[in-house]
Amino acid sequence: MRVLIVEDDPETNQFVAQGLAEAGHQTATSLDGRDGLFQATGGSFDVIVLDRMLPELDGLALVRALRAAGDMTPVLMLTAVGGIADRVEGLESGADDYLVKPFAFSELAARVHALGRRPASRIDPNELRVGSIVMDLHRRTVEREGQRVHLQPREFALLAELMRNPHRVMTRTMLLERVWDFDFDPKTNIVETHLSRLRSKLNAGFDTDAIETIRGAGYMMRAD
Repeated sequence: MRVLIVEDDPETNQFVAQGLAEAGHQTATSLDGRDGLFQATGGSFDVIVLDRMLPELDGLALVRALRAAGDMTPVLMLTAVGGIADRVEGLESGADDYLVKPFAFSELAARVHALGRRPASRIDPNELRVGSIVMDLHRRTVEREGQRVHLQPREFALLAELMRNPHRVMTRTMLLERVWDFDFDPKTNIVETHLSRLRSKLNAGFDTDAIETIRGAGYMMRAD
């Protein structure tokens, strides 16, 4: 795999690059966010290892810029900022995984490998796919392992938003804005009610819940 390492500490940068190279990966490195964004958008990488606190352009802004440009390269955010709120912020910005310093290189290598082999969530502009769940946006159909799942329009929109952001925490506020067009909290359980109905239909006949609740943060779509 081709891995881009964006880390402003030269020793850490070299340590990660050398370790991944010894593991058989091709690596490129950058010491600041602006150059990192330039390399990320100009090259074809399988995974990006990204420090959060960077000169020129911080890691959160970098990954947001990538996602806004439609670049869905998996990003492992590597940082010393490890609070729960900080991890949620990193995931909400578009990062796929979050590893706190100091770290064991074996864990970093395993996470890079897992991100690199993750299947793409999109097949074409009219189809979303996460694991065995396939959504046809044109025909407005949903299937799980080939079984049709019949959804109401709002349930369909809710699932589509989750599937567009696989392995990323979607907060209640984000879902209210994107699915209901609310720019305020109506102080109701509208999100929870629709998620409950969606889950009951999506998980009927299956042992695993495709939508994970992240306590105190939001919801995350996971592949089977």
